[in-house]
Amino acid sequence: MEALRSARLRPEIEIDPTRPPQRLAPHAYAVEAAVVDGEEDLADGRLVLLHDPDGHEAWKGTFRLVTLVRAELEPEMAADPLLPEVCWSWLTGAMEARGLAYGEASGTVTMAGSHYFGGLADRRPATQIEIRASWTPREGLAGVPDTGAHLAAWCDLLCQIAGLPPAPAEQATGAAGTVSGAGIVSLPQRRGPQQA
Repeated sequence: MEALRSARLRPEIEIDPTRPPQRLAPHAYAVEAAVVDGEEDLADGRLVLLHDPDGHEAWKGTFRLVTLVRAELEPEMAADPLLPEVCWSWLTGAMEARGLAYGEASGTVTMAGSHYFGGLADRRPATQIEIRASWTPREGLAGVPDTGAHLAAWCDLLCQIAGLPPAPAEQATGAAGTVSGAGIVSLPQRRGPQQA
């Protein structure tokens, strides 16, 4: 828990502890975060750290991270049939970019569209993408995973789904080192696609 509280994160991230679920594991800690640009939330999510000292067969370990991440997209982005696979690769890629060992990853990528009618007809159609996932962070030498580095990788995912460019190397350092921006593709922000 201390590693989660002391992790260095990008300045666009606003993060706060929140009440964790009570029945998933004997011990739990949760945070909520949002990627903020001025007064606008570009993406938000929740990350829960679960711990069962006796281990859990499905986890294949004693720790488990569970997340929900969501953001609004431009309708044109939602039409891309490869978007769910790309979004899932952002989750695994964020951990791999920080050199984190993990296993038993599972989850869903869901897109939902809203069209407005009647008194709401002046609103533009909206599309939201949501990633629900969980994974087992591999435990280090002391028997505890580097939860601060997993939190930083999760925040990288939040920023990516929000459409922010990769952080400069000096901002993306943490317990696990520097994240490279090479090969990373960001979603356009809700204000419209970024110019190349």
